[in-house]
Amino acid sequence: MKYLLLLAACFLWGITVNAQFPTGGAGKGAPNMGHIYGKLMDSSGHPIPEATVLLLQNKYDSATKKSKQVLLKGLTTNAKGEFNFEDLPIFGALKLKISATGYKPVEQTIMFQMKMPPGGVPKNVTDPAQAVNAMSSTINGFDKDLGNIRMSTDITQLQTVTVSATKSTLKLDIDKKVYNVEKDLVNAGGTAMDVMKNVPSVNVDIDGNLTLRNAPPLLYIDGRPTTLTLDQIPADAIESVEVITNPSAKFDASGGGAGIVNIILKKNRKTGYNGNVRAGVDSHGALNGGLNFNLRQDKFNFTANGFYNQNKSVTTGSVYRYNYPDSPNSPVPTSINQAQTEKNNGAFAFGSLGLDYFITNRTTFSLTGIHVHGQFKPEQVLNIATDSIFPSGTETFYSTRNVNTDREFNANGLQFAFKHLFPREGENITADANYFAGMNVNNALTVSNYLTGQPGSPVGGIQQQKINGNGTNKFLTVQTDYVHPFDTKTKLEAGLRLNTQHLVSNTYTYYDNSGDNNFYLVPQASTNYNNTNNVYAAYVSFTSAIKDFGYQAGLRAESSNYTGELINEKMNFSNKYPISLFPSLFLSQKLKNKQEIQLSYTRKINRPNFFQLIPFTNYSDSLNITKGNPNLVPEFTNSIELSYLKTFVGNNTFLASVYYKRTDNLITRYLDTFTNAITNKPDFVNTWVNANYSQTVGAELTAVNTITNWFDVTTNVNVYNSYINITSVNTTSQPALWSWFGKINANFKLPWKLKMQITGFYQSKSNLPVNSGAGTQGGGPGGNAGVQSSSQGYISAFWAVDAAISRSFLKNDAASISVSMADIFRSRWTDQFSESQFFNQQYDRIRDPQLVKVNFTYRFGKLDVSVFKRKNMNNSGAQDAMQGAQ
Repeated sequence: MKYLLLLAACFLWGITVNAQFPTGGAGKGAPNMGHIYGKLMDSSGHPIPEATVLLLQNKYDSATKKSKQVLLKGLTTNAKGEFNFEDLPIFGALKLKISATGYKPVEQTIMFQMKMPPGGVPKNVTDPAQAVNAMSSTINGFDKDLGNIRMSTDITQLQTVTVSATKSTLKLDIDKKVYNVEKDLVNAGGTAMDVMKNVPSVNVDIDGNLTLRNAPPLLYIDGRPTTLTLDQIPADAIESVEVITNPSAKFDASGGGAGIVNIILKKNRKTGYNGNVRAGVDSHGALNGGLNFNLRQDKFNFTANGFYNQNKSVTTGSVYRYNYPDSPNSPVPTSINQAQTEKNNGAFAFGSLGLDYFITNRTTFSLTGIHVHGQFKPEQVLNIATDSIFPSGTETFYSTRNVNTDREFNANGLQFAFKHLFPREGENITADANYFAGMNVNNALTVSNYLTGQPGSPVGGIQQQKINGNGTNKFLTVQTDYVHPFDTKTKLEAGLRLNTQHLVSNTYTYYDNSGDNNFYLVPQASTNYNNTNNVYAAYVSFTSAIKDFGYQAGLRAESSNYTGELINEKMNFSNKYPISLFPSLFLSQKLKNKQEIQLSYTRKINRPNFFQLIPFTNYSDSLNITKGNPNLVPEFTNSIELSYLKTFVGNNTFLASVYYKRTDNLITRYLDTFTNAITNKPDFVNTWVNANYSQTVGAELTAVNTITNWFDVTTNVNVYNSYINITSVNTTSQPALWSWFGKINANFKLPWKLKMQITGFYQSKSNLPVNSGAGTQGGGPGGNAGVQSSSQGYISAFWAVDAAISRSFLKNDAASISVSMADIFRSRWTDQFSESQFFNQQYDRIRDPQLVKVNFTYRFGKLDVSVFKRKNMNNSGAQDAMQGAQ
């Protein structure tokens, strides 16, 4: 009977253990039934919330043949200072580590002991309940109450300004590059356009247009599409930039296959208050200043950012154009020489307010508001000499063209985000909504003076054009994502997204042909339209691994529609694109010695926008007349990329990729001829057509090297061949052209707290990128000084070098001053050549060479434990995960 009772007790004990902890722990089959809990208090008896509590255990490392400590579990204390760990292994010692900002760390060794009654189960036990109670007494040994743990104040830590650890400049992942802006000196006081000049793989032209592997990528902010331009985003608000060359099905299929450039804005969540103030000036006299402020208390985190930047840029350039006989407006051969100078006076302001509310350690709500205001007054002067070659000789005509523009924009954005972490590690759900609304006013006066003789001679005729334009742009994105892990290697992701955009544009064009300011409205050159675009998407992605081989398969479904109206003409347009499927596949294999290879495939789409589709001729810019093409169809891109990643000793990293991209029905600009309805003469018009296809093949190499503890360098080289087949229209296909692009970024730590950065790039001769500058959609004049087509020209080679030096000073290096110079050798010329059966043209410009900037920054911060709650920044990654931080 005694043995039967003992067997029954063991059976009941086994059922209890397995019901609570069905899986084995670190002890190879031993039950995970350990339980510890306790409470943190300060010296005065007040609870300490949001402290970091970690449990570590010893594990045998087969590689080093030694035992090492690894993280078993981690959490942050609740508002009452309590912590609780369950499902712990009962064999072996555990190390408890507790840390909180402003307190000295606490360490404690934890061991569970089996409390068997002396002599085991009593021999005279005849009642099964008594046997079970005996075993329960043993089980109670696996339950430990650590009581109230008191933490002493660390006075030294409270008196210093918190300084975060320095991040590496570039982090290379197999699927993206993450560029840390914090170490950049050359873009201090600048905009996102200055930041992009240093980001590997990315090229920025003189007008701020972004290209990635010679094609325009999608621009994101914090993982969501944006209508802001690079010039409207302050550099000091940017934390990092992610370059994703082959996005998976989780990302938008819209926008073609050029990839994504994702700007991550700063969002500080340090306990207490901290921030910085900045001020600077450049050699043109343009001022800039900014303030970042963060306040963290209890369950709330408040963030404020402000930035003001003047713009006094100067652009110079020239255009040489030769018109062949019988081309529009040129019955005889003519050559046009045009010298151009443009000065831009203006400023923009950027501000944001953010609030995070941590409902629990697992649930977070965030709300952020953004306001952008800008006003610019560009002044453009063109001196033009026109040579007409007649049989009797050459006649030269001189004229000047003065353009004075007044542009103003105001934009407001609101971002809402929700994130909830489930008890299962890695399982979470997010939902967010981004609303952005902007309005602009664009007014311009163009005065053309036709001289009677040489430059400086009297004016023989005057023509004036006045444009009054305005528009609004509203953009809404709603998205939700869910991640369900099955185990540490396998997970399922799914999500839904809605994008909707509403655009209104009004342009009124007036002419005066006598110079007496008697303007009259020209309906043919005036436009009034509005349109709405909607994109609906859903995706699912499955990720898993078999030993060192990993794979991810995804499928995205998208459909879209648009409606539009030409108000003056009372014409309505609409189109619906059916559901299209966009698969993606990523295969990776980890090799020995920290090596990895990956093969990826994606399919993308680029739909023509309303401005490209409407069959209406826009005369608002007489040098850049445009007309839509209602017969355009979407273009589809298939991309394949093979990558190899190797990490060397000292975190030196090398990434090599080869890629191939083919786009069918490529949407590209096309220069055509037509009869100008205003002048009733032959003229040129820019429109859009579907080319047969385009293809790009290339190889990209990126290396991050820490040469010494005071010198590191990042190098990026991209070699590619691009080709456009456009036999679908009456023009010559763009010839295949091998090009290469290189960028280097070197950082030096010098004596006397000096830092120096030198960046440089080289772009060889290349074909014009496709789909850049799709037209002015906000109302007002275009800024192009000559027509061109991406299928009918190239860009000559150019290069540039920038440099900056900074020095830190004051206590704890709280202040710093930097001096930078852009385009040191005045070599950043944009030289474009285009041609057709009617003309050939060379167009070159340079903007703000040798521009010097001086910037001052002061950082401040204070931790006051009597007012603010604590958070340990030494393990910020783990805490952010617990609190839903992004």
